Amino acid sequence: MGEKTLMKGNEAVAEAAIKAGCRYFFGYPITPQNDVPAYMARRLPEVGGTFLQAESEVAASNMVYGAAGAGARVMTSSSSPGISLKAEGISYIAGAELPAVIVNMMRGGPGLGGIQPSQADYFQSTKGMAHGDFRLCVLAPSSVQELVDLTMDAFEIADEYRNPVMILGDGMIGQMMEPVEFKDEVDPDKLPKKEWATDGAEGREKNVINSLALDPQNLEDHNWKLKEKYDRMKENEVRYETYNMEDADLAIVAYGTTARIAISAMEMARKEGIKVGLIRPITLFPFPTQVIRDAAENVDSFLGVEMSTGQMIEDVRLAVEGRKPVHFHGRSGGMIPSPEEIYEKVKEHMGGDR
Repeated sequence: MGEKTLMKGNEAVAEAAIKAGCRYFFGYPITPQNDVPAYMARRLPEVGGTFLQAESEVAASNMVYGAAGAGARVMTSSSSPGISLKAEGISYIAGAELPAVIVNMMRGGPGLGGIQPSQADYFQSTKGMAHGDFRLCVLAPSSVQELVDLTMDAFEIADEYRNPVMILGDGMIGQMMEPVEFKDEVDPDKLPKKEWATDGAEGREKNVINSLALDPQNLEDHNWKLKEKYDRMKENEVRYETYNMEDADLAIVAYGTTARIAISAMEMARKEGIKVGLIRPITLFPFPTQVIRDAAENVDSFLGVEMSTGQMIEDVRLAVEGRKPVHFHGRSGGMIPSPEEIYEKVKEHMGGDR
């Protein structure tokens, strides 16, 4: 084990990006992720990078488009309504097949909402980020260490698929402090050359990066090409963890920091002899559908727990395909579920019908 450093989640994600070879950050302040741009403003100049606070979220996402098109590792971060403003640019980035990393530390909504933790952007990140047929790879860490590891992985995934990747956290993981260690640092000058990048055309044909296709047939062909890429993500990038599923009668499904709370509820139930397991999706897209589908062969019921009024639960129900009851417990607006209330819901639904 290497040396560990006590870091706040927002600062850890920024340092992880730098360690992954990110040298460009464009963003705009919004609570509760302001520590990310603040940290980047200090650290990037120390490593020869560039930090720029854009005039708006819209501008920031288009600056990311430019840096990614030039072949650089680039990141932006925001929170909920700020991501909504960046969404048009993110669609352009996906349409132009450019790698970039986007961090969303979710806050309560809708509208300006509040600054407390939430998971109410699940639909936004996995279903309806913006216009057009495109998908993001969405990674959902549940600890500051995993936030670090997944951020470093995100740059690799983005380059592999030439596609934006989202780190979906919440205000809680952004503000909590935990000890972390970092993988080996990436030298951005030693990364494989991106032959498609617009980095100067000496000795080769010029590259063109664009998301505009006025010919309908060309655009349809492009969309099917993108879908093939998303299908490859589904084959190769599904990540999840399971806990005590070997003999579980009820399976809790939860992600991110909510999963940590749900684990405590599971342990409370186990001490009382109640056979509860937990499935924790780490990738929200691609979603671990088959894992949940397989679990439906053995458990009596499922309980989805989220900090929302019910979003991921729809994917859980799709995976279960109506074969077993699927219950839901949610808190919203920045309210955080307690282990005790989840435990009470477990007892309420054990063996019950939907």
